[in-house]
Amino acid sequence: MLYLPPYNTNFFLSPFNPIIIEQGNPSTWYNGRSYSGLMAHKTNIAGEMKHVVVRLSSLPIEPKEAIADTQILYTVLPTYHEDAIPSAIPAPEVTKIAIRLRYLIEECVPCELEPSSITRAHSRIITPKVVKAAKEAGSREYAACVVYALLVNKRWFKKQAMLELWDADLHNVRATACEVIAKQLIETEDNQDYLLQDILLKRYSVMVDGEQTAPANVIERAVDLHALRVTGSSGYQKCVNYLWRGWLVQDENDPSVFIDYKKKSNTNYWTHVDPDRMRAPIYQNATQIIFSLIYLGLYTGAINTVNPKGDLDIVEILLYVFSFGFLCDEFSKFWKVGRYYIGFWNVFNLILYGLLTTSLVTRFIALSHPLGDDDGQRGKFNELSYNFLAFSAPMFWMRLLLYLDSIRFFGAMLVVLKVMMKESLIFFALLFVIVVGFLQAFIGMDNADSNADATLFILQAMANAVMQSPDFSGFDAFAPPFGIILYYVFTFLVMVVLLNILIALYNSAYEDITDNAIDEYMALFSQKTMQFVRAPDENVFIAPLNLIEIFFLIIPFEWWLPRHMYAKLNDYVMALVYSPLLFVAAYFETRSAKSVRSNRKRGEEDDDTVEEWEQMEGEVDFEGEGWDKTVQSVKPDVEQDAATIEVKKLRGEVGELKELIERLLKKENA
Repeated sequence: MLYLPPYNTNFFLSPFNPIIIEQGNPSTWYNGRSYSGLMAHKTNIAGEMKHVVVRLSSLPIEPKEAIADTQILYTVLPTYHEDAIPSAIPAPEVTKIAIRLRYLIEECVPCELEPSSITRAHSRIITPKVVKAAKEAGSREYAACVVYALLVNKRWFKKQAMLELWDADLHNVRATACEVIAKQLIETEDNQDYLLQDILLKRYSVMVDGEQTAPANVIERAVDLHALRVTGSSGYQKCVNYLWRGWLVQDENDPSVFIDYKKKSNTNYWTHVDPDRMRAPIYQNATQIIFSLIYLGLYTGAINTVNPKGDLDIVEILLYVFSFGFLCDEFSKFWKVGRYYIGFWNVFNLILYGLLTTSLVTRFIALSHPLGDDDGQRGKFNELSYNFLAFSAPMFWMRLLLYLDSIRFFGAMLVVLKVMMKESLIFFALLFVIVVGFLQAFIGMDNADSNADATLFILQAMANAVMQSPDFSGFDAFAPPFGIILYYVFTFLVMVVLLNILIALYNSAYEDITDNAIDEYMALFSQKTMQFVRAPDENVFIAPLNLIEIFFLIIPFEWWLPRHMYAKLNDYVMALVYSPLLFVAAYFETRSAKSVRSNRKRGEEDDDTVEEWEQMEGEVDFEGEGWDKTVQSVKPDVEQDAATIEVKKLRGEVGELKELIERLLKKENA
C-alpha cells in the first residue's frame, strides 16, 4: 500500500502532491475516500483538480516498509499546459537567498558612492571576492536562482529609493551593484546549458505577504525592470538570440521548461517544413512585417481609387477585413493578458481602427441612400467616408514603425521617441494647468461683455499661441486693456518658459538614450522577443489569419472536438495558410543547419561564425614563435593603476632593505 497525505481543505492536487492507492484497488484511498468521493468534495480543495499523480520522491515521511508493494498511477485526469507554473526552487528558499544578497550588498555599499566606482572594470567595490560570495549565497543546491534573486533585490532597492527620498542615491547605487554582480555571474558562467536552462530560463518566485509571486525567469524579469547591464550581457543576448531563432522552444507538456530544438542541425529540407516553426519569433516578426506591408498597400490602393458612387470594391473589402482581423487580435490579447497589455502602440492602433470603422459606417450610411438622390446625402456621406479614410494616412505609415523595431536604426529611434513622450508628460501637465487658468479668465471676460460669444475665437487664439503663431491683433478690442495684457502673459509663459522646458527635457532624454544606444536597442530587442515567447496563443494565427482560426476552427470545432484531434486540425490549417512562408523558412533553416554542423565539427558553439581575422588563426603559433612571451612582457596591468604598482614595488624594496639591515645588525651584535 502507498499512503495518501491527510485529506483536508488545504490539500491541492498537482504533480507535486501524490495520490496513494492500494495495489489492485485503485478506487480506494488510504483514508477511505474514493475517487468519486473526492470529485464530490472537490469544491473544498484549494484549486481546480486537473492532475492526479503519484510521485515516489514526494511521499510523506512514513515507514519504509509501507511502500514495498506499489502501483504508480501517472495520469487519471487530463493534464493541460495552462496549469499554474510552479517555481523551480521553493519560493521561501529563493526569498532567503535574496535576503542574504541584500545583506551582502548593504555591507559592500555602506554609503553613497559614485556610480562609476561600481560600474568600472576592476572596481574596488565589486571585487571578484564579492561576486564569489554572491554566488555562494545560494549554496550548491540553489545556485541557479542567484541572478534572479539579484534582480529581485534591484526591484527592492528601486522601491526603497522611491519611499526613502533622503537616501535615494544610496539605494540607486545599490540597485546598480545588483546589476553589475548579476552581469558578472552571467558572463563568467562556463557551462552554457546550465546558464541557459537553469539560470536564465527557469522560473522562480519569492514570498510576498505570505504568498508566492507569479513565477518569472531572468529573461523576463530583466526586461521588465529595464536592467540594461543584464540585458546587455553576452550570455543573456545569446539566450535571447536562441529564443528569437527558435533554437530554444517551450516544452508542449511543461511550459516552464525550455528545450533545445533538435532539428536545427538537420539538413533535410522537408524536415523544416513544419507549421510549429511559426512559433519562432523571427518568423512571426517577418510575417507581421509582410502583412503590414500588404495592409499599407491595400490602403494606398483604396485611397487612390475613389468610387464616386460609394460602392465597395475588392481592395476596400480586403482593407476592412484586415482591419477587423487586427481589431480581433487586439481584443483577444487584452482579454487574455488584461490591463497590462495596454501600451502606447495598442492605443495608437485602436485609434486607427476606430477611424477606419467610422469610415466604413459612414460608407454604409451612404449606401443606404438611393443612387442619384435629390438631397445628395449619398454623395455627402461617401465623401465623409473618404475624408476619414484619408485622415488616417499618417497613422498607417507610422504603424509600420512598430514592426521595424527589430532593425537597429529604427529600434534606437523608437526608444528615443518613447522616452521623449514620457518626458512630455511634465510639459503637458504644466500646460494643462496654465491653459485652464487663462481660458477661464478669457471666458469670464467674454461673459462680462454683452457682445457676441467669442469662445471659438479664444480657443483658436490660445491654440495658435501654443503652436508658436500668436495673433495679438484680435485682442485689441477684447475687454481692453485686460484682454491684450492677459494674452501677452499667456504667450510669454507658453512660448518662452514652457516650450524651452520641453526642449530641455527632449535634449536630456536624447542624450541619455544615445549614450546607451546599443544597450537600449538590445533591451528593446529582448522585450520584442519576450512578447512573442510570452504570447498566450498556443496556435499562432497572425492577424488577419486569426479570422480563419475564429470562424473556421474555434467556433465550429473547439467546443466539441477532442483536444488531440483539434491540435492536429490546427496544424493542418497552419501548414496550409503558412505554406509559402514555411517553404522560404525551410530554405533558410537548411542553410543554418549546414552552418551548425560545420561549427560542431570544429568543436564550436552552434551559432559561431568564422570571421576574416579567424580564418588563418590556426596557422600562427604564438608560443612556438616566441610572440606570446614578447606580448606578455609588454602587456599593461589594467587591474591596477600606475601609482598602485609603484607603491607595491617600493614596498617590496623597503622590505628587502629591512631584511638587509636586520642581517647587518645581527653580524655586528655577533
